[in-house]
Amino acid sequence: MLILITGGSKNGKSNIAEKIITSYNSKKFYIATMIPFGEEAFEAIERHRKIRLNKHFETIEKYTDIHEVNIDNNSSALLECIGNLCANEMFENKIENPTDKILSGIFKINSRAEVFVIVTNQVGEDGIEYPKDTMNYIKNIGEINRKISEKADCVIEAVYGIPIVLKGELPPCLL
Repeated sequence: MLILITGGSKNGKSNIAEKIITSYNSKKFYIATMIPFGEEAFEAIERHRKIRLNKHFETIEKYTDIHEVNIDNNSSALLECIGNLCANEMFENKIENPTDKILSGIFKINSRAEVFVIVTNQVGEDGIEYPKDTMNYIKNIGEINRKISEKADCVIEAVYGIPIVLKGELPPCLL
C-alpha cells in the first residue's frame, strides 16, 4: 500500500505518517532525507528522533540517491520528505530535474514494502514568482507529488493535524 501525505508546514504530517506505520506489525524503516545544516535543522532532527524513540524504527539516513535504499520485503517504510530529497538532488548533486531518479527509487522501495508512507510538502500555492532555481524546484516537487499520487492507494492532506482524504480511504488507525 502506497500512501502520500501532503500539507503545509507544521500541520501534523509526520504524526499522521508515524501513526499509520506503527499500526503495522512489520519491520519499520524510517528514511530520513534532511541534511543537518544549521541549528534549526539539528533541532528538527532531534525532535523527530525523540518522537520516534520507542516506535521501533530502523533509521536510514539517505539524503540523495534514494534508489540505493534496500528494505526488507513486506516491511513498512516512511520517507520524510520529498521536499528535502528533491532539494538535495537539485542543489547538492546539481541535478536540474531529478524527478525520474527520485520516482524510480520510490517505486523500487514501494515494490518491496507492505506499506510505504511518503511525506511531502505543498509548495508553490502562494502564486509568487520566485527566482528561476526556486521555480524549477517547485515544478519538480509538483511533478513528483502528482506522479506519486497517481500510483498511491491513499492521498491524505494534513490540515491542523486532521487527516483529510483526497484519494482512497482513511487507514483504520486514523478513524
